[in-house]
Amino acid sequence: MGLGPISGRIAVVGTGVIGASWAAYFLAKGFDVAATDPADGAEKRLRTLVDGFWPALEHIGLAAGASPSRLRFDPDIARAVEGCAFIQENGPERVDVKRNLLARISAVAPSDSLIATSSSGILISDIQDAAASPERVLLGHPFNPPHLIPLVEVVGGRLTSKDAIKKALAFYGSIGKKPIHIQREVKGHVANRLQAALWREAFYLVEQGIASVEDVDTAIAHGPGLRWALRHCSCAGALGATARKLVARVRQHNPQRRPQRSDCARRCRGAGRRRSCPPYQPAGRPVVGPSATQGRDDRTIVTAQSNGPNR
Repeated sequence: MGLGPISGRIAVVGTGVIGASWAAYFLAKGFDVAATDPADGAEKRLRTLVDGFWPALEHIGLAAGASPSRLRFDPDIARAVEGCAFIQENGPERVDVKRNLLARISAVAPSDSLIATSSSGILISDIQDAAASPERVLLGHPFNPPHLIPLVEVVGGRLTSKDAIKKALAFYGSIGKKPIHIQREVKGHVANRLQAALWREAFYLVEQGIASVEDVDTAIAHGPGLRWALRHCSCAGALGATARKLVARVRQHNPQRRPQRSDCARRCRGAGRRRSCPPYQPAGRPVVGPSATQGRDDRTIVTAQSNGPNR
């Protein structure tokens, strides 16, 4: 697969809230967009949503030639994706549906096209083998609503090629998104897992009578929320700097020794890579009930899906 810039028409498969938001964003970036959805009344709802999103996109700034008139709708998926260089799939969060869609999309899409799914909870490796040329299938998960929130999480599956990941990262970055590369598959991806961790702590604080719902909300909105908006999350820089210093010090004294991670570092790494890793628990405070460590990924998926329906 070549790594040249993506140009030409983009297809949006599934035109619910997420799909319509993607369609509006691609249009605002000056692309021709072909959209498809089998639901009754889908075209009317899509055009209504795009018209509603457009004033905000105009305020942000449109690319030359950007216009809602460049949106074409076709209920037939084969006709919609034919000739498209990039396909953003936004169907229901069901493995069987995703596999069916990928098979139908890949059967007619150009062999060098990229196929990205917006799935918030399904692993790419569970669905990509249904596609022809599965090495071009990956996850491009947006944060809702995609036409306003820059984040896109890019994840490859077992069969995804490195070239496809590089091409997807470059494409999303070229249209003003802030893509991150998640290097291993995990349910809920990254941003929603971080969000779920904050939710768990908020529920604990309320359940224990430490703070009211309103005060927890105020604590985030008028404290770290403002700081994060202005300076990004300070924890990432602090953890990264500390880890680098620790590794450098260990190597200085014993170049042959592999540094051992602290409990905190193991917990941070495990949060994204091991199901068995427990949620954050300050010393001396018990986790509330067995549910705090059971079904963690499933609860993360609920959080992810509450971020916005794909349809």
